[in-house]
Amino acid sequence: MKEIRTRFADDIISEIAIPGRKSRRVIIFCGGMPSSPSKKSVREYFSKKGYWVVDFRYRGSWESGGDFLEFSPVQDVIDIIDQLSKGFKDLATGEVYSFTPSKIYLIGVSFGGPAAILASVDERVDKAVAISSVIDWRVSSEVEPLDWLYSFVKEGFGRAYEINKKRWNKLAGGKFYNPVFYKDKINGEKLLLIHAKDDEVVDYRPAEDFAEKVGAKIVLYKKGRHISSSKILKDPIIKRICRFLDD
Repeated sequence: MKEIRTRFADDIISEIAIPGRKSRRVIIFCGGMPSSPSKKSVREYFSKKGYWVVDFRYRGSWESGGDFLEFSPVQDVIDIIDQLSKGFKDLATGEVYSFTPSKIYLIGVSFGGPAAILASVDERVDKAVAISSVIDWRVSSEVEPLDWLYSFVKEGFGRAYEINKKRWNKLAGGKFYNPVFYKDKINGEKLLLIHAKDDEVVDYRPAEDFAEKVGAKIVLYKKGRHISSSKILKDPIIKRICRFLDD
């Protein structure tokens, strides 16, 4: 496996794991926030299975340029897909890569779940997995309500997020970056939702209702709490993800 660092659409800093064998299958990983951005174990795992793995920083977060939530994170995903065939450069060596993916899969966790769900509308996306995903920002979190989370991000992460209250409040409006508002556009056959019933950060019930409405597969665990990026490689979660992608 080889890893490079690149920049998509001028703003979006990404780490990419390149598989050791010839492949054109791609996983774009949409991580949570405000957790640590680099998910090396996830990149390594899927790269060994023959995927190019794009692990990116949302615009306006961490090393990426722009202002956080000025645009929907869905646009970040679409811009990455657009550029894969146009070419992207290893920032360390200057080497340029380009290819047309044979398969594009999205994996989103928590905050990144809506990015995976909503970007799956793009016909180039074959499948999407959303884990512990927010489905409706208007449903208040039991332990991380939006106002609290905004203050925590501002105070606890400083310049890692270029955020202001006006942009942040778009999440509570019901339309911006909110899967439930776009349910009529979602092809549930492309989608797998995974959630735990004892999740106190993101309530599982909106996901259960959403899956029924759009015809998506859903796996509900009785226990597991909030399934973060660090937990997705554990059994039985990773087996369920791989089975869905391989079907």
